[in-house]
Amino acid sequence: MLNLRTCAAKLRPLTASQTVKTISQHRPAAPRTFQQLRCYSAPVAAEPFLSGTSSNYVEEMYYAWLENPKSVHKSWDIFFRNANAGAAPGTAYQSPPPLTTSLSTLSQAQSLVQAQPNVDKLVEDHLAVQSLIRAYQIRGHHVAQLDPLGILDADLDSSLPADIITSTDKLDLAVFKERLRVLTVGGFYGLDESDLDKVFHLPTTTFIGGNESALPLREIIRRLEMAYCQHIGVEFMFINDLEQCQWIRQKFETPGIMQFTNEEKRTLLARLVRSTRFEEFLHRKWSSEKRFGLEGCEVLIPALKTIIDKSSERGVDYVIMGMPHRGRLNVLANVIRKELEQIFCQFDSKLEAADEGSGDVKYHLGMYHRRINRVTDRNITLSLVANPSHLEAADPVVQGKTKAEQFYCGDTEGKKVMSILLHGDAAFAGQGIVYETFHLSDLPSYTTHGTVHVVVNNQIGFTTDPRMARSSPYPTDVARVVNAPIFHVNADDPEAVVYVCNVAAEWRSTFHKDVVVDLVCYRRNGHNEMDEPMFTQPLMYKQIRKQKPVLQKYAELLISQGVVNQPEYEEEIAKYDKICEEAHARSKDEKILHIKHWLDSPWPGFFTLDGQPRSMTCPSTGLNEEDLTHIGQVASSVPVEDFTIHGGLSRILKTRGEMVKNRTVDWALAEYMAFGSLLKEGIHIRLSGQDVERGTFSHRHHVLHDQNVDKRTCIPMNHLWPNQAPYTVCNSSLSEYGVLGFELGFAMASPNALVLWEAQFGDFHNTAQCIIDQFICPGQAKWVRQNGIVLLLPHGMEGMGPEHSSARPERFLQMCNDDPDVFPKLDDFDVRQLYECNWIVVNCSTPANFFHVLRRQILLPFRKPLIIFTPKSLLRHPEARSSFDEMLPGTHFLRVIPDSGPAAQNPEQVKRVLFCTGKVYYDLTRERKARNMEADVAITRVEQLSPFPFDLLQREAQKYPAAELVWCQEEHKNQGYYDYVKPRLRTTINRAKPVWYAGREPAAAPATGNKKTHLTELQRLLDTAFNLDAFKDMA
Repeated sequence: MLNLRTCAAKLRPLTASQTVKTISQHRPAAPRTFQQLRCYSAPVAAEPFLSGTSSNYVEEMYYAWLENPKSVHKSWDIFFRNANAGAAPGTAYQSPPPLTTSLSTLSQAQSLVQAQPNVDKLVEDHLAVQSLIRAYQIRGHHVAQLDPLGILDADLDSSLPADIITSTDKLDLAVFKERLRVLTVGGFYGLDESDLDKVFHLPTTTFIGGNESALPLREIIRRLEMAYCQHIGVEFMFINDLEQCQWIRQKFETPGIMQFTNEEKRTLLARLVRSTRFEEFLHRKWSSEKRFGLEGCEVLIPALKTIIDKSSERGVDYVIMGMPHRGRLNVLANVIRKELEQIFCQFDSKLEAADEGSGDVKYHLGMYHRRINRVTDRNITLSLVANPSHLEAADPVVQGKTKAEQFYCGDTEGKKVMSILLHGDAAFAGQGIVYETFHLSDLPSYTTHGTVHVVVNNQIGFTTDPRMARSSPYPTDVARVVNAPIFHVNADDPEAVVYVCNVAAEWRSTFHKDVVVDLVCYRRNGHNEMDEPMFTQPLMYKQIRKQKPVLQKYAELLISQGVVNQPEYEEEIAKYDKICEEAHARSKDEKILHIKHWLDSPWPGFFTLDGQPRSMTCPSTGLNEEDLTHIGQVASSVPVEDFTIHGGLSRILKTRGEMVKNRTVDWALAEYMAFGSLLKEGIHIRLSGQDVERGTFSHRHHVLHDQNVDKRTCIPMNHLWPNQAPYTVCNSSLSEYGVLGFELGFAMASPNALVLWEAQFGDFHNTAQCIIDQFICPGQAKWVRQNGIVLLLPHGMEGMGPEHSSARPERFLQMCNDDPDVFPKLDDFDVRQLYECNWIVVNCSTPANFFHVLRRQILLPFRKPLIIFTPKSLLRHPEARSSFDEMLPGTHFLRVIPDSGPAAQNPEQVKRVLFCTGKVYYDLTRERKARNMEADVAITRVEQLSPFPFDLLQREAQKYPAAELVWCQEEHKNQGYYDYVKPRLRTTINRAKPVWYAGREPAAAPATGNKKTHLTELQRLLDTAFNLDAFKDMA
């Protein structure tokens, strides 16, 4: 009968006919029978007419009354009015007056009949309950019991949210009354204790009723408590999509939804045994070794395996993971399934390294493995990306690799390939790269269609308390910016963890958006196994010392439930211990460490079986004239009909067309030729960075925009050949660290792609310095992982001030691994030298050489990062043009471009050789011509700075026996190339002569901000370069 008090007004005043209509709309298929939920104050015996078959009659009467109160007897009219006004059914009935009743009694009855129900009170109460439900959905996580230690609040706030009635004491009556009194007195809800047993209709924005549409307030609160205030805290109400919110509500509010079969519980226990006993085994065998164990969050292993199992079930067959060092060995052993002996032998200090390079510590190494997923019986490939100690630096790298794998297998919706990122709580909140990576998550050319983020929330960062480590309530609040739901869970409740991970995997599969699982746990040891945490967190670690391990807790629970017995549990432990012991015995036979066994991105078929290049030669990078002409014609046209381009762009395309007719190219056209020719050969090209579609300097224009139709674009590069590879050019977000990391990850996936990142200005790469220093420069040495990424860094002193001038070439050159004091003795000098370097650094002075170096990057039989200092003013310099003749078959990239003028015709008479690189060459030639010194001074361009062209420069120095050797640069002396070039140039000539310097003086800033000063400095360096007496006194 409880419908009687709630059906008439569902949260707002309605007419009776409107109410009936509303009810029928909301629940069209529901049979009109009463729910057998009785929570009113009157005993059931007092209302015998509400039970049995009479209830059907009463309900029919009630609906008739709703439509027309006069259609029923006055006694029923009175009953229904009183019931809707809040009276209990036992007191709502008033018997009709007998015929002998006095006039006064009759008038009292009539006044009762005519009394209007307190509709306002009814509506207010329902709105209050709806607000209460919403309060739990929004803020219930603040009350959830998340800390396994019971000493910290996961949200750093011990106060109770003002609009949640109960507390962690749950429905303790005294606490409840006090909370209710405060909220009532404060006017927040206007409910009181007597409302606890009143029945309320549930709004459509909750699933706590299950199959029931109304519940007593006491039961509503209890169910909200069960959904939102136990060991799971759900943050999702900031999401601005109703369907997504409803999906999450249904997953956490539906009564009894978190159920596990006995088989699932036994699987969970077995996974916990492996996770826990692995760490205990390492501790027993190597107690004094750093391993960054997982103790305190052993549940991470079953958590990850659950995400992988559920994702595999939903069709995913490739999972790419990134994680910091904590728990890495355990993940390698029990998730990726790396052979245990390969892990154990890493602890052997006598192990010899077999591969080239420096290697890395065991808790930084990556892994790639393909195996059968035992739960789904489907193939799954798992890749754990190697990473440095720089926490979170691997995040964008993982995303880039994931995007690439999706691209190559045609997975446009992320249904086959996905990423899982693990984080620490302090790093997740503190590192800006997390924010940058999140902001790539929904960009068209960067989205991986949802990532599952798992935060191992130790509630401490090394020695730093969370209150000092973040300003936000949770470490995960950064995820709110992309509407990612956040599931906080007490890591000492393994079933809650597994349930949340299942939901997270389903969310990603359903909505293809990011999701965060926050495992609130603790760290049983210090930052590493040698660290003493009691210095800084004495109270926390006193509690941790008392804390029962999660495996023991869960085993005791399952034994008490009869799911397993003690002998079965002990047998599971003994079985895994035996596996570890046997692997340990085998590991003693491992004498050599093969770093390539830890490779995270193998390139099958690219190298020989033992990982060597298939040759040590590079074919000509030239192109036949027909292809050059064809590419040039497409580059200077609009290959789509009825497409209106900007008038200024029409002039640019016309100029390109004229250059093609004249068989010449400028910088933009040379790039077009290189890209277009590689696309014909099936090489995918991806160019990314800020404003790369047009180009910072408005020179590229690879994406044309229709001037009349919004968002209609054309990429002519994709209209070159019938079966060409696709060309991707994409403006990035205003991020360097995140985007460069992403492109590095993309380039890791395949050697048969040219992946380029262009900085808006060269000096902007310094905000991505971590990716350059930790991944690009030493990546092959540390992880035997080759990478062919190209960095395009606009560089040149052109009077634009200190920030837009220098790409800091000195930094790249300082990190080159060639020896300045040793002249290499190599066969196949140029290619072998490239193979042995850690990266290639070039500064081209001609469009043709730029064309060749881009093509060489792919035609080489191996991959190295390529750093190109690209020009700005040379993009339109009339002398910076190249002929088709310099790009035809048989031509190559020129590491050094010798002087070809009068000086070269009569080298014995040359008094000075100026060695230079890049744009300054054009300043020098102009000045030399103006001074009429073309026979006295030779100018030699060093196009490839690293690896240093010892062989070619030795020939140049020997060619001019009487000449002084001068290095000339436009950068300041303590910057640029001088400190790198001078000792190497001296080595080429056996230190027979000094190498003089002509350039700007040392300075702290890269360039002056004053145009006049800039020009004065330029003239001074030109004067020095061509004053043949400049160094007499210094000699």
